[in-house]
Amino acid sequence: MFVIMVYDISEERVAKVLRTARKYLNWVQNSVLEGELTRAQLERLKAELHRIIDKETDSIIFYKFRTKSYFERELMGIEKAGGENFL
Repeated sequence: MFVIMVYDISEERVAKVLRTARKYLNWVQNSVLEGELTRAQLERLKAELHRIIDKETDSIIFYKFRTKSYFERELMGIEKAGGENFL
């Protein structure tokens, strides 16, 4: 499945969340990652993040798509992470 992860994490944990998420997904820009994952990979990622975040102050949203065919990605402005790893 194709996954977009968006997060809002307290400053003291943000680097660890980003480092963990980049093991599974491609960094797009500040607080946004995307990529293809199996269900098992997504569950591992969520388990790792669950151990890092504070559920009272942090937030992570996963947008899950069965395939890349069902959405269109449009960029306005500069590509923050370079474009070579994307659609």
